[in-house]
Amino acid sequence: MEEKDILILAVESSCDETAAAVVRNGRQVLSNVISSQIALHTQFGGVVPEIASRKHMEKINQVIAQALTDAGVALEDITAIAVTYGPGLVGALLVGVAEAKAIAYGAGKPLVGVHHIEGHVSANYIENPDLEPPFACLIVSGGHTHLVIVRDYGEFEILGRTRDDAAGEAFDKVARAVGLGYPGGPKVDQAARQGNPHAMEFPRARVEGAPYDFSFSGLKSAVLNYINRAKMTGEEICVPDLAASFQNAVVEVLVERSVAAAREYDCKKLAIAGGVASNHALREAMKEACQRAGIRFYHPSPVFCTDNAAMIGAAAYYEYRKGTRHGWDLNAVPNLKLGER
Repeated sequence: MEEKDILILAVESSCDETAAAVVRNGRQVLSNVISSQIALHTQFGGVVPEIASRKHMEKINQVIAQALTDAGVALEDITAIAVTYGPGLVGALLVGVAEAKAIAYGAGKPLVGVHHIEGHVSANYIENPDLEPPFACLIVSGGHTHLVIVRDYGEFEILGRTRDDAAGEAFDKVARAVGLGYPGGPKVDQAARQGNPHAMEFPRARVEGAPYDFSFSGLKSAVLNYINRAKMTGEEICVPDLAASFQNAVVEVLVERSVAAAREYDCKKLAIAGGVASNHALREAMKEACQRAGIRFYHPSPVFCTDNAAMIGAAAYYEYRKGTRHGWDLNAVPNLKLGER
């Protein structure tokens, strides 16, 4: 008997993107609708949680309706409803969770709660049909920096994580300090293309006894001190050089630790995920390092690196297949750890 297609309607609202997608069998994206709030938060220099929550409430019904229309399916065709329930901004998460529960209840569909970071990792499955666990994965975003071994779908062994700032957070703070504005990651990446990555020497921190952990607060402080010193002495700052030198320090650490971990754990496959995974310098450096080490390198397209619902649909498919179901008591868990249920 032919196996029936599993269609997941997925909802993502963990930060400032209201997103919905329809995903078939975990790998085929039938629709991926994202309503971004970047323009709204730019005037504040970062995400304002209350404004994000309010905007999610305004947009979520339209985004879901659009996702179903774009996919050419009706709600009755959907197998299960998936939603990000953590980690993220609590108010923003609650909008998505309440919406998904209401739709699942009203339509009589199973509900599958998804871990946001598991979603980022699963973004790699969308365009890489040959990628299957086990593999090493570096997850780098505004809120997270994790180095993990994906043992199986939804099963992670955490090798390292940041002890302080996430990589994306450091990008945002440095961008703000040099006047590049919000969102910092893409703006630093853009400026760095015109700069010399060796113009300034910034520190690369190591965490004693934890070779795969990261620390970016010292690097961020070093950059801010450089800027303050230059302002006090009236020295002109070359923003492209500063952006390139800072970015180089971050990329070097991320690449070196990821490749070392893949080698030590005998992984022939290494993937990157999360918003910072769309960084041009990181992708190029990781590609070269993997080629030298004989490791296959995987990465999602930029649209699947930043927050989106297609990645949540991909993760939910494998959770659904494993039998993961959530009840009507599913709640937002803003500090949900990877591996927690």
